Amino acid sequence: MAIDKVAYWLDIADYDLDTAEAMYQTGRWLYVAFMCHQTIEKTLKAYWCATCEDAPPYTHNHKRLAIGCGLYLQMNDEQRDFIETITNYNIEARYPENRDVLSHTLTKQACRQMIDQTKQLQQWIKDKL
Repeated sequence: MAIDKVAYWLDIADYDLDTAEAMYQTGRWLYVAFMCHQTIEKTLKAYWCATCEDAPPYTHNHKRLAIGCGLYLQMNDEQRDFIETITNYNIEARYPENRDVLSHTLTKQACRQMIDQTKQLQQWIKDKL
């Protein structure tokens, strides 16, 4: 296990989650979603580093990461649905043509739920380490 790499990924994942909370406080919904995406991606990469011999792939696809490190089969349906949904916010939040569409789906309530689900999934993954 590459403890330094695990600690690195977990540290920046925690930082991203704190950033999601800060963006929530300022009403920047697109960035809440993006930072939640980043939190889960980096937590999955930490798990990958802890359990796999090779380095995690350069991908932002949560499902691919979860399958590759063996977590996907351990997830329940709600967790699987969440990672597939939140994966979209990495790409879509970056492009202006998608901002209008996303801004209608990302409300204060939806973002609070997203942060809460992110915290729950992140903790679940950490508990598996």
